[in-house]
Amino acid sequence: QVQLRESGGGLVQAGGSLRLSCVASGIDIARFKMGWHRQAPGKQREAVALITREGTPDYQDPVQGRFIISRDLRRNTIFLQMDDLKPEDTAVYYCSGGWPAQFWGQGTQVTVES
Repeated sequence: QVQLRESGGGLVQAGGSLRLSCVASGIDIARFKMGWHRQAPGKQREAVALITREGTPDYQDPVQGRFIISRDLRRNTIFLQMDDLKPEDTAVYYCSGGWPAQFWGQGTQVTVES
């Protein structure tokens, strides 16, 4: 079965950093478009960053210049390095596989205090 397992969320002060990890099993991440999405209370889930099968990243405007998506093919893991975090980044962050997304992780909470 396919499983995506996120980790690395936590509580940080505004301006701080976190690195999220998503370990995939049951799929080879090199054969899927992978990504990170987030959902804040009262808001719809939104894409944050995607990485193509070729390894090319794509970012949504709110995180452009602050977040970096990357992958480790040997570990079958994708990452989201989040710098200069802002309170509006507070959300549950989900890992996805496929585009449109076919597979989802269960999420990891990121909370940014002002």
